[in-house]
Amino acid sequence: MTFAVDNTGITVISLVDGEAGNLPAYEHVVERLRSRAGRTEPWHIALLDAIGRWSLPCEDLWGRRWHYVIGGEALDWLTLAHRLCLSIPDAVPSAELESLLFYGRLPEDISPERFRQLIGPYRYTAHLNFWYGLVVEEALQLVTEDSIRKSRLARCYGDSDDVVEEAYRHLYGETRTNLVAQFLDDTGGTWGYEPEDLSLVAWQEFTYWLFKRRIRKWHPARVASDTRRGLERLRELRDDESAADPSHFIINDADLLALQATK
Repeated sequence: MTFAVDNTGITVISLVDGEAGNLPAYEHVVERLRSRAGRTEPWHIALLDAIGRWSLPCEDLWGRRWHYVIGGEALDWLTLAHRLCLSIPDAVPSAELESLLFYGRLPEDISPERFRQLIGPYRYTAHLNFWYGLVVEEALQLVTEDSIRKSRLARCYGDSDDVVEEAYRHLYGETRTNLVAQFLDDTGGTWGYEPEDLSLVAWQEFTYWLFKRRIRKWHPARVASDTRRGLERLRELRDDESAADPSHFIINDADLLALQATK
């Protein structure tokens, strides 16, 4: 396992060759989860243990494609939790499952350190990669678009798609149109060749690709400042009553504390 931590506090990790082979087979992980959840320990504790032992980045199951790892480095733990919870339907109360999947809330408050212990340091850092690289990055895009839109309205300009293009130029040095083309070229057709055909997972991969481009492109002081702007927008969404709506970003108290601690 390799770790790269810059002075912005952003950590990017990757597995070295062969490391994933040392992890338990996923079938054994599911069997372990079924034998423990609601039996020897609370279901959510057994669930986090299973997440820490999971080895598949994606799989085809129950008629859908499940993607758990974005960019080879960022763990979408809620998607993985959803898949695992479907394997223990009798152990998870429906209200608690809904709270987890829609709001990112566990049945009890778990400190960042306890969360890290349960899923392991590698999975925990991969989880932070997801929050920095997707959730915070999308919030940063949103706050940048809002800032540009307000500036245009103050000058009596109407709203248009140019706002998005300008926001991407400000954050990444190119328009979104050009960046999507570069992403598709860099990934060699893995996600297709036409922007209109990109799936939700492909857009997530694109967002993570943008995140890594941003931290490479700009001075660390600017990267840190922009990241703080994204975090502030997330806090605003959480404090607002509408933030409970599933269409908004899922924000977990433990995640916010962890992100603050690593800045």
